[in-house]
Amino acid sequence: MQNNDPHATDPAQDSAADNSVNADLDALTARLAALESELSSARDTVLRERAEIENQRRRLQRDLDQARRFANEKLLGDLLPVYDGLALGLSNENADAKTLREGLAITLKQLEKVTSSNGLVLVDPLHQPFNPDHHQAISAVDSAEHAPNTVVAVVQKGFVLNDRLLRPALVAVVKDN
Repeated sequence: MQNNDPHATDPAQDSAADNSVNADLDALTARLAALESELSSARDTVLRERAEIENQRRRLQRDLDQARRFANEKLLGDLLPVYDGLALGLSNENADAKTLREGLAITLKQLEKVTSSNGLVLVDPLHQPFNPDHHQAISAVDSAEHAPNTVVAVVQKGFVLNDRLLRPALVAVVKDN
């Protein structure tokens, strides 16, 4: 008997359609598996990179902490002979004032050498024009010998560390007339 239903499909066509759908489904399943594998690999890579970045951050922080802790190591090592000179001078109970003074002068030269080699420059502006960037005027005096705004006395010397003012020189300056 023949099927005259216009909506009925041919079983051969149904089988071909099913095979096509199954092939598409298999292809999509394989593609999904490949993408899931790629996603898993990308997640692993991201996690490893995050861990590496965190490890680098910790190492950098540790190195920075060490650098801060030992930043003065060279300076303090250079100051040890100055310390030894002062200790030796104080331990000599039989030294007279002249000998102590000579020892202090040598120790001061050692100290000046250490500080200058570490970037410290002395500001001693006697008989130079007043510079408000490096000097602090604590008094103004009259003087016929010097031009106005000239430093005529240094109460306390100043210091510059690597081009940055550490302490201004305290000075007396000639008044403007």
